[in-house]
Amino acid sequence: MRKLILALAVMAIASACTTVPAELEGSYRSISPARVDGGVLGSQVRWGGVIVDTRNEEDVTCLEILSRELGKYLRPQVSDRTAGRFIACKPGFYDPEVYSKGREVTLTGRISRIEVRQIDEFSYRYPVVEVDELVLWEKRQDVRVYDHYDPFYSPYYWGYGPYRGYYYYYYPFYRSPGFGVHGRATIRKTVPDPAETKAGD
Repeated sequence: MRKLILALAVMAIASACTTVPAELEGSYRSISPARVDGGVLGSQVRWGGVIVDTRNEEDVTCLEILSRELGKYLRPQVSDRTAGRFIACKPGFYDPEVYSKGREVTLTGRISRIEVRQIDEFSYRYPVVEVDELVLWEKRQDVRVYDHYDPFYSPYYWGYGPYRGYYYYYYPFYRSPGFGVHGRATIRKTVPDPAETKAGD
């Protein structure tokens, strides 16, 4: 029963992700951050990725972002693949404790220029995007899903006759005393509902 409840909970979370945030809708040129040159300056793009750094200047906040491919609902995908880094700037103050390293964002805006900054000893050419819309995604949740169940050797069952009972042992394995491992658990990443995103003002 517990396995069924958890499976239904995962399905409910997944089914909630059925829409693209309205502020990200539209058609945009397919331009890679790693391939920006003078010929595409002024182009409107829709990019996303993971925040590397947040800098608040006099009247604008600029995010350094490690790009990621966007998924079906325009959230950055979990992957080691990247099309390079870029800088996204938007007027106003965006708290670095909220727009912190590792948070995922998707944005739309115009490529305004190329800016050279140092990464260690390397001079890196960053495309700079003047942001129109910015979505800060909710943090991903870890959901534990049981992938094994046995009515006699379940994750909760041990013993026979007057000695049988229930025993709890958490991730990565459930163990029954004296009977070894009878169940396993896996961790799956879930995507929050896009309606729960935080859009920049």
